[in-house]
This record gives sequence, structure tokens and C-alpha cells, in this order.
Amino acid sequence: MTQPPWVAVGVTVAAVLVIGTRERMHGFVRLIPQDEVLTAGKFLILVGIILPLVPDTQLIAISPVTPYHIWLAVVAISSLSYLTYLVQRYRPVKGGALLSALLGGAYSSTATTVVLAKRQKEAVTRRPELSAGIIAATAVMYPRLAALIAFFSPPIAVVLLPGLGFLFAVASAISWWEWRKIQPSHADDLAIPAANPLQLTTALIFAVVFLAVSLATAWVQSVFGQTGILTLAALVGASDIDPFVLSLAQGGAPGMSLSAVAAAVLIAASANNLAKAAYAIGFGGLAAAKRPAILLGALALLGFAAAAAYLV
Repeated sequence: MTQPPWVAVGVTVAAVLVIGTRERMHGFVRLIPQDEVLTAGKFLILVGIILPLVPDTQLIAISPVTPYHIWLAVVAISSLSYLTYLVQRYRPVKGGALLSALLGGAYSSTATTVVLAKRQKEAVTRRPELSAGIIAATAVMYPRLAALIAFFSPPIAVVLLPGLGFLFAVASAISWWEWRKIQPSHADDLAIPAANPLQLTTALIFAVVFLAVSLATAWVQSVFGQTGILTLAALVGASDIDPFVLSLAQGGAPGMSLSAVAAAVLIAASANNLAKAAYAIGFGGLAAAKRPAILLGALALLGFAAAAAYLV
């Protein structure tokens, strides 16, 4: 009644076509597990409903963070995790066990390190493929950080690219060297469980953590300046570095130069490698996980050196 005739005709034709293919559509729905439909619905809620509704107004004077910035960070992390999850679940890797560790690293290199360290502890003998998987997961962390930062701040990503690229190349070479020692009979033993990453509760927790880290970053910079931010980068590396890195990428430390921000990201990533080395020993035991822990420590030292080069 209110639209041009072609709109009414188009809607009618579309309805007829949909009804005509209902059997095929029902069969398609039965192919997809119900939990996957719910997961896709949650993703659409995060991206298509909540994101356009949150305001883009500054919350607190000391920090440039806005509700839109907070939820955009949630969407960025959720999208990357969801894509990795879909690839892990619906593109099973046959005969390419290392790729499973790479996909696990794209989701969370820390979680992958813990899983593989536990398997190392359960093994009767030392398993070089597990060590290779741990380092491979860490290697993926560097392009993952580059992609996340580039989404929010291409200039910072460009400045960071040499440092992240260097660390990625070194970690990849170490992983390949470890992989050369693998026994063919163990080639399919690195599969990382594909856990559903999209939970609204998890998203809300990340949003709260991101807000807290953003406020802490702004306060530390106002009180302690650049030195305080670099120190905070080393401290947050012991846990999840994503909120801190995304806060910097969204302008959380406006008084810092691009080189200093790049150094802070590298410090956080390197401190996270030290934390993963500790996790590897804690969950895998010193005897079983000593080698990957040493390699992670070496990557951390290289990362700190790269950060120092940015500050010169």
C-alpha cells in the first residue's frame, strides 16, 4: 500500500520462490548443528545489533575511550576467533598436524601452549612436534597482532611491521627446525580442540577488561608518562595482551610517538612469551617442557631487543 508496485511484486515473487524451495531449505538446516546456528546468531547480535546501537561519546575526560570503541574491540577479537573456530571445525587438517597448532595460535597462543605442554607431560619420550607446535602458535601471534592493529590504526601497523615481521620469521624458522625432528607416526597428534569462542558472557567480560585497561593506560600515562606505559606493557604481558594492544591502537596513549607505541606492543608480546614459557613448565613439567620454554625465552629476549631499537 505504501511502496511502489515493483516492491510488492518483488516481495511476492521472493516469497513464492522461498516456499517452492522449502524442502531443500529444511534439508540444509538439518545439516547444520543447532549449536552452530545459535553461535552464528550470537555473532550477528554482537556485530549487527549491539555495535550500531552503542554511542560513540567519550566516557571519562582522562581517556578517549568510548562505548563504540569498546564494542568495536570486542567485535574485532570475536570475528577473528570465530573465523579460526570455523576453519578448525569444518576444515579438518589431514596429515598436516602443524597447521592445527597454527590455527590454535590464531585463536590464542597461550591456550595452545597450555594444551600442548600438557600433552608433552603425558608423553613417554620427548616429542619435538609438540615443541614445534608451541613455537608455531607463538609465531602466528605476530601476524595476528599486526592484523588487529592494522584494523584500528594502519600507521602503527606500518611502524610495527619490521619488528613483528622479524620475530615472525625467527619463530617460524625455529618451529620448522623443531618440526624436522618429528617422527612420521606422530604427524596427526597435534589436533587442538575447536572450542566455541562466541559467548555473550565472554564478550561482556572482555569489554569490562578492555575498559579497565584503557583507563589504567590513560592514568599511567598522565602520571608516569612513556616510562609508565612501557612498564605497564611488561606487566600486562603476563595475562591477555589483546585489551592493552587494542587500547594503544585506538589512541589510548595519545602523547606517545608511533615508535614508542610500537615498542610497548613488542614489550607486551615479549612478556607474554615469558609467561607462556612459565605456563609450559608449569603444565608440562621442567623435564618435558624445558626446550620449548627456552625457545620462548629466546623469542622474548629478541622481542625486548627489537623494542629497544624502536626507542633509540
